[in-house]
Amino acid sequence: MTGPAVRLDGVSVWLGERLALRDVTCEVPAGAFVGLIGPNGSGKSTLLRSVLGILPLAGGSVEVAGRAPSAARDLFAYVPQRSSLELDLPLRAWDIVMMGRIRHNGLFKPAGRVDKEIAGWALERVGLAERRNSSIGEMSFGQQQRVFFARALAQQGSIMLLDEPMNGVDAKTQELFLELLAAFQGEGKTILMATHDLEQAASACDMLCILDQRLVAFGPPSETLTESNLREAYGVHLHLSREDHILEDAHHHETGGQR
Repeated sequence: MTGPAVRLDGVSVWLGERLALRDVTCEVPAGAFVGLIGPNGSGKSTLLRSVLGILPLAGGSVEVAGRAPSAARDLFAYVPQRSSLELDLPLRAWDIVMMGRIRHNGLFKPAGRVDKEIAGWALERVGLAERRNSSIGEMSFGQQQRVFFARALAQQGSIMLLDEPMNGVDAKTQELFLELLAAFQGEGKTILMATHDLEQAASACDMLCILDQRLVAFGPPSETLTESNLREAYGVHLHLSREDHILEDAHHHETGGQR
């Protein structure tokens, strides 16, 4: 991939009567691991959905590898917020992971050998190979999230978009996800991850995008995680250690609302 993986130029988005993003401009280099941080309602999820091309823009433009998002769908791997997912259907873990292969084999075409091999590989990577036939509704929250992560792996995109993937999962699952994401980046792929865990973002990501409807800061953690930037985004004082890591998790200051 030549040029930036993702380019946003003056992006503004309305959600109903609320301005969710205002004039956001930034470039995500290919191979970067970018953490999207900011309080609830800051536009993290909106930015991810704009990159995916599933939200209309009120202004500006989005390019993915030099293309419109609609022409770059084959590049994406996506883990959405759990609140937007329905688990009432009697689906097995295998069924959900195979959904990640739909864009490769079509909605009505039977899965081929390669699709099945990739789905099996994805479940193995998240430690659920032996649970492939388990109903998703019978799994723990952390296991369910592993299944959805495996579905994203099965999509085999070069740009992974994750919306709060660590929310509510146990420490072991978080560690697994971070190891997988590090390996994903090591293959030269690009990651954008919305998170409320500032310490985790500072340690795992090589770039941070701080949002509060507008772009507050974009760049390496050492340059973006300043007291002034965090106060501007969160509206509160967040204590920093000498290494500029956050000692007080900002999610204590998040009080609900759309992201």
